[in-house]
Amino acid sequence: MSKIIVSKFGGTSMGNFEAMSSSARIASNKKSRLVVVSATSGTTNSLISIIKNSVAGDIISALESVEVIKKRHLDLASQIGLETDGILQIKKLIEELKSLSQGMFFLREASPKAQDRLQSIGERLSSLIFTKSFDTELKKIDPNFYCKTLDARNYIETDNNFTKSKPITERILKHCHDLKSRFNEDKNLHYVTQGFIGKNENGDTTTLGRGGSDYSASIFGEALEASEIQIWTDVAGIATTDPRICPDAKFISELSFKEAAEMATFGAKILHPTTVTPARRGNIPVFVGSTFSPDKGGTWIRETAQQKPLVRSINLRKDQALITISNPRMLNAHGFLSDLFKVFSTLDVSVDAITTSEISVAVTIHEQDLTNELTRNLEKYGRVRVEQNLAVVSIIGNKINHTYGLANDIFESLGDINVRMICQGASVHNFCFLVEQKDSQRAIKNLHQKFITQ
Repeated sequence: MSKIIVSKFGGTSMGNFEAMSSSARIASNKKSRLVVVSATSGTTNSLISIIKNSVAGDIISALESVEVIKKRHLDLASQIGLETDGILQIKKLIEELKSLSQGMFFLREASPKAQDRLQSIGERLSSLIFTKSFDTELKKIDPNFYCKTLDARNYIETDNNFTKSKPITERILKHCHDLKSRFNEDKNLHYVTQGFIGKNENGDTTTLGRGGSDYSASIFGEALEASEIQIWTDVAGIATTDPRICPDAKFISELSFKEAAEMATFGAKILHPTTVTPARRGNIPVFVGSTFSPDKGGTWIRETAQQKPLVRSINLRKDQALITISNPRMLNAHGFLSDLFKVFSTLDVSVDAITTSEISVAVTIHEQDLTNELTRNLEKYGRVRVEQNLAVVSIIGNKINHTYGLANDIFESLGDINVRMICQGASVHNFCFLVEQKDSQRAIKNLHQKFITQ
């Protein structure tokens, strides 16, 4: 079987001619057979503003944004040397964008289905242009090498949950069987495809949610039985904490899948939280490196890391809401928690942390998931109290819950910072707690100084 490397390049790696050319050189030098790309930097935000302005009735601002996207991508295509057919495809996508925007303006609404269709245009544009850039670099290595654009929607099948759809693994594996054969039969063939997007069984375009391009690369990697998955971004790997908070943060050379999953879930920005799962199922190592400093190394994520420090990283997940549901009847009541969590499941709300007492359950969720519908449904099970402007601080490492004296060191480092909730014991890799958001960066600095810098 031919060795398949799947590489993903983010928005900044697609940002301009220089970045795209650098990404193409990395992909060709690393012998990537399938390259997954994000929209060019800023494009997804521009597409979201087009939706908002169209629905609000400001079609002039919406169409001005369309023209900015058009000019930017045509200029980039010209610099890359895209042929006439590719230019026509870009113009066709821009017309589709304009039509969708005008439809939202006339209806004064944007269905989730329409939003996904419109947002997919960012990746569909960048993949067309990058195909030419990658093809040019490949031919410098071997004139027989060639590259084609692959429509990810023909392979990434999802459910019908528009704007944050879930991939259907067994169908994706089936769809990619033929693609795997093509790679094995033609060693000169390379593809560029889109991250973030897929389609449902009806053929409607869907998206995997913000940051979903990493997830797409991991999904393709699993389906193609890749030898490795590479995530190329704007920093040289995964750090011990956010360098913007702690300038002395250190880059980590290797992580286990379990550590990486905890870090991504609890605030590490480099990886989308779902990225690790398909790679881990396929036992495929993941490399995270910088497009702009490819020689500086990066972070490898594998099933097992050789070094297993007590504290690997300190992470921050901001914009948390604490929901406390109190009901004396829950004491010894069978099925109470099951019924309660059906509310979160039905509304597709992810719970980050949970603690229980005899008559109360406290959970944290992201503030964007806090809705009147959620609180109304929870009130059926008891008195509901909501607190906002909170953040989850997590200490990720190894044997966290079997180390004597660790909790004492943690709270000694926090000093006068008030802790609202503590979660420990569910994972040997994580100790997390809730603080007011205004105190969160100070908590990160104190803990990083104690456990990493020293």
